[in-house]
Amino acid sequence: MDKKEILSKVDHTLLAQTATWEEIKQILDDGMKYETASACIPAAYVKQAAEYVQGKLPICTVIGFPNGYATTAAKVFMAKDAVANGAAEVDMVINIGWLKDGRYDEVEEEIRQVHAACGGKLLKVIIETCLLTDEEKIKCCELVTKAGAEYIKTSTGFSKAGATFEDVKLMRQHVGPQVKVKAAGGIASFADAEKFIELGADRLGTSRLVKLMKTEG
Repeated sequence: MDKKEILSKVDHTLLAQTATWEEIKQILDDGMKYETASACIPAAYVKQAAEYVQGKLPICTVIGFPNGYATTAAKVFMAKDAVANGAAEVDMVINIGWLKDGRYDEVEEEIRQVHAACGGKLLKVIIETCLLTDEEKIKCCELVTKAGAEYIKTSTGFSKAGATFEDVKLMRQHVGPQVKVKAAGGIASFADAEKFIELGADRLGTSRLVKLMKTEG
């Protein structure tokens, strides 16, 4: 798989708390130049970013991020707001505490409501795999599938670990055929990226691959 094909599956990402507009603009410029799948940026910059790229690059943002414990009503509002501002894709974090409490119906209903709030735009559901048992990961695959979201995503990149090959393989085996998988967090090389894709990842959340391309000139 060539690098251009791999980059076409990358959500070129900058979600640091200190991210400035100049830094985000660089992410957008790079995303357009290298034809990444999207640029994933903080919600406060979505409107400005969408106006800047003028339809040349899908804008992705995150809600309930990174901890996932905002109320469902807050997440629904954030999703609607993001889409109204020009987001083409929304990555939400589940309520991990609810999952661990066995409140599966509530986790599923929250995903369903946020998905509806996206109004046809892509929803990716972050389950933060590094905090879950394999049984909980499999349960998440079931809940995301039932709730109708387009993607399940491994990680925020803000917890104790990111994507692993084992998690992507497990998720691909247990989500429904219509659900895609996004690996995020710690993807540092084209070799790793290709392995994640081979194991079933349809998207990759990272900023490092574009940086590698720029370094190589």
